[in-house]
Amino acid sequence: MKVVTIARVFTAICLLFSQSLWANALEGVRVWPAPDETRVVIDLKTEADFSYFTLSSPNRLVVDLNKTTLNTKLPLKVTDSPVLTQVRKSTPPEKSTYRLVFELKRNISANIFKLAPTPGGQYGHRLVIDLPHGTTSSKPAVTPAPTVNKDASSITRQEDIVIVIDPGHGGEDPGSIGPTRKYEKNATLSISKKIAAQLNAIPGIKARLTRNGDYFVNLNRRVAIASENNAHLLISIHADAFTTPQPRGGSVFVLNTRRANTEISRWIEDKEKQSELLGGGGAAFPSSINDKNVNQTLLDLQFSHSQKEGYKLATEILSEMGKVAKLHNSKPINTSLAVLRSPQIPSVLVETGFISNPTEEKLLFQRSHQDKLARSITKAVVKYLKANPPEGTSFKAQTKAQNYKVKSGDSLSAIAKKFGTSTSVLMKENNLKSSGLAIGQVLRIPGSASVSSAVNTVETQVITHTVRSGDYLGKIAGKYKVSVNAIKRENGLRSDTLKLGQKLKITVSVKDAPIRKHKVQRGEFLGKIASKYGVTVSSIRQANKLSSDELAIGQVLIIPNK
Repeated sequence: MKVVTIARVFTAICLLFSQSLWANALEGVRVWPAPDETRVVIDLKTEADFSYFTLSSPNRLVVDLNKTTLNTKLPLKVTDSPVLTQVRKSTPPEKSTYRLVFELKRNISANIFKLAPTPGGQYGHRLVIDLPHGTTSSKPAVTPAPTVNKDASSITRQEDIVIVIDPGHGGEDPGSIGPTRKYEKNATLSISKKIAAQLNAIPGIKARLTRNGDYFVNLNRRVAIASENNAHLLISIHADAFTTPQPRGGSVFVLNTRRANTEISRWIEDKEKQSELLGGGGAAFPSSINDKNVNQTLLDLQFSHSQKEGYKLATEILSEMGKVAKLHNSKPINTSLAVLRSPQIPSVLVETGFISNPTEEKLLFQRSHQDKLARSITKAVVKYLKANPPEGTSFKAQTKAQNYKVKSGDSLSAIAKKFGTSTSVLMKENNLKSSGLAIGQVLRIPGSASVSSAVNTVETQVITHTVRSGDYLGKIAGKYKVSVNAIKRENGLRSDTLKLGQKLKITVSVKDAPIRKHKVQRGEFLGKIASKYGVTVSSIRQANKLSSDELAIGQVLIIPNK
């Protein structure tokens, strides 16, 4: 008995000694390539104690993690970054140190910083390495000093109106998470892409996205992107959440620099702060924004042009969105959010629904519902711009009716195409009984700015792949035409090892999605099946060449991806 006891004491002492020697553990390495930089996130058990240096010929960044062991798989090959090719381990200077080597394509000045665990528990201790795609580290973009425009018509712009669409969250910051673990960042990106596609189909309007992939963009950078593009409007897209599942419906927030006036708006403000903690990289604004005069200007802007214009746009969005979705608030809500604080650009934040509500979580990831939301927001933007067309833009000319004198070789369809309208609209506007025209005939051309119903705005969908015998990440990525890193990021994989039966979520282009088949069960009808898959009845009819809506039990239907 004494021998056993002594052995146990010795084992415990060794264990304590090893724990003190290697107090930390490297639990994962994640890579997030973005347009301006590649972010590497190192997940750690405790706060990082680190040092680093660079090497040349070839270019490398070496990071030493003191008193740290490895609990993940390396090396990690990177295929979708313009600056980083691989993360691997190397021989450390001493046993208690873990050495990471980042193989680079060129000399880079990296920005390295620590992030503490997030209050919500999404992430623990992290060491973040930002690798700029330029030759030197990117400095935070500084928003220009605010200027007050007295009237929208005084804004002189080059031909097209530029509207910046901001998909909320991204990368390290998933946003709110629904009951079935769906991420807000994915819904906001999909809806934003659809809005941008709709807007770009309208002559005189160009849409820009603050992000077009799954990566984090700092809040001050989002506002800077709008400023750099000389944007006329900034629209930030989000999905709401609350502490209970009951709240549902859409809302639109506008800037008010005073304290939030509702419990929901206070919750939204807290969520924005949480977003900065998740994404890291500094506060919402650069230090220059703390200037006393700038703050005073912001306070003075409470009832200025941009705020009033933002309220007008928010009202139009609620009016249109209320036709396709339930509203949580029928009037714009005042709140103080960083993404809205661009004094010279009217800005709104659209909450498309509550992802914390099980019903709305499902809707927010249905392609058909996303299309409805996108179309309603686009219609609202067009209505706002028609009522407030800025001078110096081609859009203003399009919103005004004009006359056109028919020339030799003209046809009604050619004239309609030239002015971005339809033959039926021209015939109705000019009381024409036929499409025949006479040379010298004068036609009235109505304002052509409208939302095109012909634009296909479906880009991606999330499918579930069940791992089978013989599957590996490269094979699966090839099947769905995505990258291995994309699959790993979406599923939080820390290694390339897969298990039989493991389910993987994969975001694919709709055109690359596998053909879906449905076997008709007792009690099913076309409407019910269409609703299940988020497609239209007419698309199922067309895909299966159905001459009637009658179905037989056991009948196999092809479910279209669009």
